[in-house]
Amino acid sequence: MSAPAPVIAMRGIAVAYRTGPAWRRTLVPAVDGVDLDVEAGETVGLVGESGSGKTTLGRVALGLIRPTRGSFLFEGAAFDPRVRRQGALAVVFQHPEWALNPRLRCVTSIGEPLRIQGQGDSAERARKVQALLAEVGLDPALAQRYPGELSGGQRQRMAIARALITRPRFIVFDEAVSALDVSVQSQILNLILGLQQQHRFAALFISHDLAATRYVAHRIAVMRSGRFVEVAPARKFYERPDHAYSQALYASIA
Repeated sequence: MSAPAPVIAMRGIAVAYRTGPAWRRTLVPAVDGVDLDVEAGETVGLVGESGSGKTTLGRVALGLIRPTRGSFLFEGAAFDPRVRRQGALAVVFQHPEWALNPRLRCVTSIGEPLRIQGQGDSAERARKVQALLAEVGLDPALAQRYPGELSGGQRQRMAIARALITRPRFIVFDEAVSALDVSVQSQILNLILGLQQQHRFAALFISHDLAATRYVAHRIAVMRSGRFVEVAPARKFYERPDHAYSQALYASIA
């Protein structure tokens, strides 16, 4: 029996942006020839300095950017934008405010993906939201509050609930804990671990923070100038990274 296909499979992915004045456009590479697989139940930690191409690669993985070159498979088939509209992909941003409308009660914002997909009536969606809030460690009664009435940690849990509401098979966590206090960071990282063990989603954890990535990643991919300089199992990487650039990053947290 053959092994199941990776949830995400990228081969030779390249992305270049056009820049400069209209009469002299040039192509600037953001991602240059990247290969990456992410299995169900696995988290790949994508680390590197700002401008290394991490966020661009994350957007490719979400189907938000079409690569200039290379192939992108989702569960063994060529990526089809419909899988995103069906809720198979999700993202948790650095700032939960980007996912939660400040003018809407949280129950409405979290249930919005279900409404877009035409799932259930408002009462049924509200019940699903309340059940999910309990799952992410929040009092279901908080569903009736506005985002501004919550703490930073509560808002990020709300944003994670919104990402999970459609039961996605792949989630990108884009600097998802970098705006939180250290004590709250550890709570959210433990929450991500527990939710992944329960739901078996694949994840790409994008961060410049190697200490935070250490909590959740099964493998580490180090990105520099649009390329991977090292991809290794997390345990091996944190024992002794191979590449000089990886060693310099690791030294910053040692």
